[in-house]
Amino acid sequence: MWDFTIRGVDIYHILNWFFIYSFLGWVWETGYVSVKHGKFVNRGFVSGPFCTIYGFGALSVYLILKPVSDNLFLLYVGGVIVATALEYVTAVLMESIFHTSWWDYSDQKYNFQGRICLGVSLGWGVFTVALFRIIHPVVESIVALYPVIVGKIAVTAIGIYWMVDFCFSAAAASKLHARIPVWEKTLEEMQNEIVMKIREKMGIAEMVRELSLDSLKERLEDLEFLKEIDKRRSSVTEEFSAEIQRRKEAMASRLGRNAHRFVKSYPHLNRGYRIRKERHLKNRKDKKN
Repeated sequence: MWDFTIRGVDIYHILNWFFIYSFLGWVWETGYVSVKHGKFVNRGFVSGPFCTIYGFGALSVYLILKPVSDNLFLLYVGGVIVATALEYVTAVLMESIFHTSWWDYSDQKYNFQGRICLGVSLGWGVFTVALFRIIHPVVESIVALYPVIVGKIAVTAIGIYWMVDFCFSAAAASKLHARIPVWEKTLEEMQNEIVMKIREKMGIAEMVRELSLDSLKERLEDLEFLKEIDKRRSSVTEEFSAEIQRRKEAMASRLGRNAHRFVKSYPHLNRGYRIRKERHLKNRKDKKN
């Protein structure tokens, strides 16, 4: 088995590279998101320190683009195309299998269906060049450091652990799919209550209530007053999102550690459900018309 080759590379090296890239991807993804949110966020589908999509993506890009690795332009363009295609296909498959969305670029410019976007795709091109010029030589040197027998034992043990972890994670993701519609309905019912509590906390209602109609008209022409209103409105929006996320996590924790981790790490899991709901409502409206 170990001597079987794919595009001139034996399975031994492919599996070693796969787990190293998956680990490096986890370090990058978890580090980036944790810094962005100011707290530790364990990214990746499995609970262990692996981002499988990075391992699979890095290997696919390397094996597919190896023939053009000497041409910097083709390498960059190929990286943009291949990595973007992999990202899109992975998003579609994950949504089809688990009926949940694991990333969402809807708020980014030049995105397509929220699954891919231009900025990230251009970044994949840079990553591909770095992969061939810097990262992969280092990964190859790491694999060369230990004896083959040690590598085989390590890959076998890690592979078994990864498969068990993947099965538990997949089961948790399936449970989430069944619960998301119930959560969405519950959260919708809570929204008015949450908004009112936050508004009272922020004092927006009091600011407006204490003014007469004439005074309010005058204050609305006051730039500082408008800035204060906007500032408090932004605070309400942020607090509302945070409260919704806290309640999601609380509901998810009842389904186990993996489900709670998914909701905490991937706030857009319900995107697929909302899209299907919007389509359903649109179809009903079209039929009535």
